Amino acid sequence: MTIEQRAEEAARLKSSYNCCQAVLCALADQTGLSEEQLLALGSGFGSGMGNMEATCGALVGAGMAASLKIKSRTGVYSRRMSERFCESCGATLCKDLKGRDTGAPLCSCEDCCRSAVRAYGEIVGLD
Repeated sequence: MTIEQRAEEAARLKSSYNCCQAVLCALADQTGLSEEQLLALGSGFGSGMGNMEATCGALVGAGMAASLKIKSRTGVYSRRMSERFCESCGATLCKDLKGRDTGAPLCSCEDCCRSAVRAYGEIVGLD
């Protein structure tokens, strides 16, 4: 499956799961975990950790998948993934992406899921 197909799968899964879970499940074969484990792992990270105040769940899911794939102690890839995601979506905090305080959304949840999967692909070298 190409990274674009995975991005579309994450957007499709968003209709059933939170953003974090959708991204994790679209990248399931990259993680070594079952779908059930990924759904449990990502359950608390939707809507910016449930209150829109924290990092977008889609980006968190991509970071989790990269951590499982790369197994690095430094996490430098997380900064690069965040930068790439922000370039594409305009922010990394859920409240800013959804326009909670401004009334002007920057990016839909589906597009956040797509962007997070694409950022993952760029960082881990998956086409």
